Amino acid sequence: MTEPAPGRARRLKALTEATHQWLDTTVSGVGSFATRAAYARFATMQWLFHRDIDALYTDPAVQAWLPGLAERRHLPALRQDLADLDSALPDGAAPLFPAAGTVDPATALGWLYVAEGSRMGAALLRKAAARLGLSDTFGARHLAPAAAGPAAYWRAFTAALDAVPLDAAGEARVVAGAEAAFARVQALADAMLRRAETQIG
Repeated sequence: MTEPAPGRARRLKALTEATHQWLDTTVSGVGSFATRAAYARFATMQWLFHRDIDALYTDPAVQAWLPGLAERRHLPALRQDLADLDSALPDGAAPLFPAAGTVDPATALGWLYVAEGSRMGAALLRKAAARLGLSDTFGARHLAPAAAGPAAYWRAFTAALDAVPLDAAGEARVVAGAEAAFARVQALADAMLRRAETQIG
């Protein structure tokens, strides 16, 4: 008896595991939760990434595949967190996915897989933020667990992700989207976190 093929979320995890691990090493290696100033840089990095992809959460075609997607937006909480920390929102280039732009839904799935997957690791980060005096209502809102709990939140997302019907070309665009998302976060981490580490050193 043959084993069933793994779902799309599990395939994405396997295909992006090395890239994900490298990103985690970058974030942990620069002491992102050592001080409030370091944490503010981490939160700014997160804000920049979610500003890039915020339009994906309200795209009608993507919402048709992922019910309740708009309620999963991270950007509002990050904006409040940075205000709590007296950190100005950074100026910069326009979002990678502008609100009025055209989105390929399959590519969007890959980007959203990366964005939503970050919630699964937020529990440990939330504890680290608490040691800095931050909480679900001050400075670390974006790390707060969903009302249903992290596991149920992730299962609901991956069930919808796995159910999307795609041909081989669409599957390839999902993978490319996930890889591009990890590369974008890595570039932001290198710019925001490693640069600060160099300046401090």
